[in-house]
Amino acid sequence: MTVLDTAAGPTATAGEEVAGGRAGARVRPVITGLGVITPSGIGVEEHWTSTLRGELRVAPITRFDAGRYDIHLAGEIPGFVAEDFVDHRYIVQTDRWTWLGMAASRLAMADAAYDPAERDPFETSVVFGAGSGGNDFGQRELSRLWTRGRTAVSVYQSIAWFYAATTGQTSIRHGLKGPSGVLVSDGAGGLDSLAQARRTIRRGTPTVLAGGAECGLTPYALTCHLSSGRVSTAADPTAGYKPFDTRANGYLPGEGGATLLVEDPTSAARRGARVYGEIAGYAATHDGTHHEEAPGDARWLATAMRRALADAGLRPADVDVVFADGAGSADLDALEAQAIREVFGAGAVPVTAPQGLIGRLCAGGSAVAAATALLSIRDGVIPAVGNLDDPDPAHGLDLVRVPREGRVRVALVNARGHGGFNSSLVLRSVDTD
Repeated sequence: MTVLDTAAGPTATAGEEVAGGRAGARVRPVITGLGVITPSGIGVEEHWTSTLRGELRVAPITRFDAGRYDIHLAGEIPGFVAEDFVDHRYIVQTDRWTWLGMAASRLAMADAAYDPAERDPFETSVVFGAGSGGNDFGQRELSRLWTRGRTAVSVYQSIAWFYAATTGQTSIRHGLKGPSGVLVSDGAGGLDSLAQARRTIRRGTPTVLAGGAECGLTPYALTCHLSSGRVSTAADPTAGYKPFDTRANGYLPGEGGATLLVEDPTSAARRGARVYGEIAGYAATHDGTHHEEAPGDARWLATAMRRALADAGLRPADVDVVFADGAGSADLDALEAQAIREVFGAGAVPVTAPQGLIGRLCAGGSAVAAATALLSIRDGVIPAVGNLDDPDPAHGLDLVRVPREGRVRVALVNARGHGGFNSSLVLRSVDTD
């Protein structure tokens, strides 16, 4: 198991990394299964229906008493029962974020009609993004340490908090022995995991489970969120996380994520799989500055978008929608808007950010954005920016206010991680005929 960190400066596109004549270097993997678990619902259709309806799922925190904290609101998943998806022996060893990731993976494989038990175990890999690890488990065990002593701490603490826990437990549960790992790049991790899935498939493994899930709703996790200085302290959900709004005042955290089943197109066609779309292009950069010194630089996100489009062999005019990172802070939204204008022109492409409805899910959020973009391609409808009331005209963007119907063939998804990570992924429809 490898832990991959993408923090080492501007990176080449995945296509460039495997170029030079290597077999499979230009293969464009397809997505054949989606598993989504978010505050908007459990399962693809629940999530999609709620998103198109614009249902605001950010609400007062109920999982513990948050009265002493400045954060009062978050996106919690209603009705999730771990035992419905995860065997008890795994539940006692793992954290809630791993339960969510394992559940999303089961949903993705069911959606794709993919049973790894029917295949060589080395034909399936697991690569997830991560950002904060096992907060629930760690909170409980650290409390035991300080109140009852070290002998009260569970032996599973050493693995339950770890960034690679969901990758490891998912591979163990399903007997998956392909090359696996975890990408630690905060909010960009979900997209980075899909890029790593593409690399893995181009190197010969036909199927990869990729995506991410997070659960940062504990006292310790909220303290970490507050340390960023970018969390909304609103008490009214409608005044909270508002990407690109004139009243943007920070983000609100949420729990959940998505798993995408990524396949070699030949392998998917051989088994007659339904295809949502293909990974056409990807690129990542890093701002190269400390997050406390500057909020970032628009040119690096713009560079990531341009490189992702070049990797896909597309022009800005080919893009039908941009799923923005939508940080919800006035300065970060302004930077992303500037980057989008630099690449596409002012008001030249529809821009959306539905995550205002459910909160920022760290690595899980960018995985959900990719899944939502594929649903947009499937159904020919662009969901609205979440919780947007008064678009800031200074951004110069064509912000989607209500669901917009029309042909969607190409979607570009942006994600930014705390500390300067920028990732862009291009998803494209596939003519299965």
